[in-house]
Amino acid sequence: MAGHSKWANIQHRKGRQDAARSKLFSKLAKEITVAAKMGDPDPEKNPRLRLAVKEAKAVSCPKDVIERAIKKSQGGDADSYDEIRYEGYGPNGIAIIVEAMTDNRNRTASNVRSYFTKFGGNLGETGSVSFMFDRVGEISYGPQAGGADTVMMAALEAGADDVESDEDGHWIYCADTDLHGVSAALEAALGESVTAKLIWRPQTRTALDLEVAQKLMRLIDILEDDDDVQNVTGNFDIPEEVAAQL
Repeated sequence: MAGHSKWANIQHRKGRQDAARSKLFSKLAKEITVAAKMGDPDPEKNPRLRLAVKEAKAVSCPKDVIERAIKKSQGGDADSYDEIRYEGYGPNGIAIIVEAMTDNRNRTASNVRSYFTKFGGNLGETGSVSFMFDRVGEISYGPQAGGADTVMMAALEAGADDVESDEDGHWIYCADTDLHGVSAALEAALGESVTAKLIWRPQTRTALDLEVAQKLMRLIDILEDDDDVQNVTGNFDIPEEVAAQL
């Protein structure tokens, strides 16, 4: 499917330079520390931590970074972070959800608001756009997991709700509360997944032309570059011919 949700959730991290990868690792480490601090430091006993570690490994985050993040959670000097969701509209009325983890709410709110304003959008109240998304579990596999029919059958038997497949792989969706159970059943059938995480899945998507896509990508880039921002999701679709020009 052109402009599949990997644009919204994986975004364009793969093509970033080393500095951006370092920033990404730092954000993943923050999530690992918070997950370990809130529960058991053993990923096998802490579902949120297990998912955080899995996502870090999916982008080749170094093992020592992961181990340091878990160890940091057990120290008395571990930072405390608030998890906040911001909602607003970007260029062309594209709905955007920004998930942040911060030790200074005022700083983060001010920064996020300024980004929206600078790139032709506006920040709204909580709930202003999230009704256009579903909170779901997303489990991804590479194309080597099997053909679309094989993965579809395994997903349905595991209790999933939907599957999207293309030449790049497979994305399996389930209720947010079923993520761990569906993920475990799929791994028994298909092997270990690439990622398994909770996402905001748009109910509908707006196809973008090149001009709007360029403006939106600039907004997403600056949001993702902020140290406090963990994830950015929008209800847009980028056609293949537009993506090739970006």
